[in-house]
Amino acid sequence: MVHKVAGPEIERLISLLAKLPGLGPRSARRAALHLIKKRESLLEPLAASMSETAQKIEICSNCGNVDVLEPCAICRDERRDHTMIVVVEEVGDLWALERAKVTKARYHVLGGVLSPLDGITPQDLNLNQLIERARTNSVCEVLLALNATIEGQSTSHYIMEQLAPCNVKISQLAHGVPVGGELDYLDEGTLAAAVKARKEM
Repeated sequence: MVHKVAGPEIERLISLLAKLPGLGPRSARRAALHLIKKRESLLEPLAASMSETAQKIEICSNCGNVDVLEPCAICRDERRDHTMIVVVEEVGDLWALERAKVTKARYHVLGGVLSPLDGITPQDLNLNQLIERARTNSVCEVLLALNATIEGQSTSHYIMEQLAPCNVKISQLAHGVPVGGELDYLDEGTLAAAVKARKEM
């Protein structure tokens, strides 16, 4: 039998923290102890913020971005370039491109990439909405800003086939993005160079 060293509430906090990316059981225990030690300045404000966010969070029905608005602030922004859609795997990739300030285009979040081994098929991704958006008269280019992984490349080729009848230019990030690299971990300079040196597919 595993000996519990803390009450069920603390054990639950640790087990939930351990489910976060990059945190295992040991890191989760350290994080929980730090939060408890900083109860008034960190734990309580964090709990309040998470509760408020959970109530107000919205997934944009147009692009798949996460916001408290529907549609999201980016889709509402009339100053954005309506002629280009930048396709990314996850919201974190969208945020990385926005931090780098390399494009003022609209985005489209797929929600993952094709992966037969993991059972992820085209039906599991936000692809139909992308095709509908690409068919509008205002869209001239679709930039595939997917991670430079085998799954990312396979997904890019599948999207190219699906967009072929839409009469839009299809481009992808330049190979300055390393193979196996993920957008969320790249610096702003690398992202800026990759967007500027994009090429038609």
